[in-house]
Amino acid sequence: MAARDNVNPSPADTADSHEESAAAGKGRPTPTRKEREAARKRPLVPNDRKQAAKEHREKLNAAREKARIGMANGDEKYLPMRDKGPQKRWVRDYVDARISIGEFLIPVMFFVIILTFIPSIEAQTISIIGLWAFFLVAVLDSTLLGFIVRRKLTQKYGADKVEKVRWYAAMRSLQLRVLRLPKPQVKRGQFPS
Repeated sequence: MAARDNVNPSPADTADSHEESAAAGKGRPTPTRKEREAARKRPLVPNDRKQAAKEHREKLNAAREKARIGMANGDEKYLPMRDKGPQKRWVRDYVDARISIGEFLIPVMFFVIILTFIPSIEAQTISIIGLWAFFLVAVLDSTLLGFIVRRKLTQKYGADKVEKVRWYAAMRSLQLRVLRLPKPQVKRGQFPS
């Protein structure tokens, strides 16, 4: 302590501090540069290449699985650029909270395909016309959704801060709820504030 208080410590004080540090020490000699380099050395090509390739594949698969789960859960770190940001999250939550007509487009198409196997021309024609009508209603619903989302985002974030999200909202509303990625984080009717 006396050595710290003095600007120029006496030789006796420095000798005491060296003895204390030597007594405390790390208990082993400092490794030489050659020893440290030898400890770090790894072969450029592993001895068992098949095993190394297998370990590398397992490591990549684990990383991919972690990224897939993170994306499905909506973790910002794993989302692609088109899905990142608070506005996109808000749009996803809004679309997932409502029932969109476009969600039922794929099941209706499947049903129409089955109806076209009926030998009756009238049944086939009616089913195709019904499919086109349903498709037009789904497009109108998606367009309306785009305007609603844009207006609500403008109210929330301000007109100059709103990103282009109409197409994003429309495409999400046309997907089946169970097939959406990232997975829906809200229940139906649980609209974001």
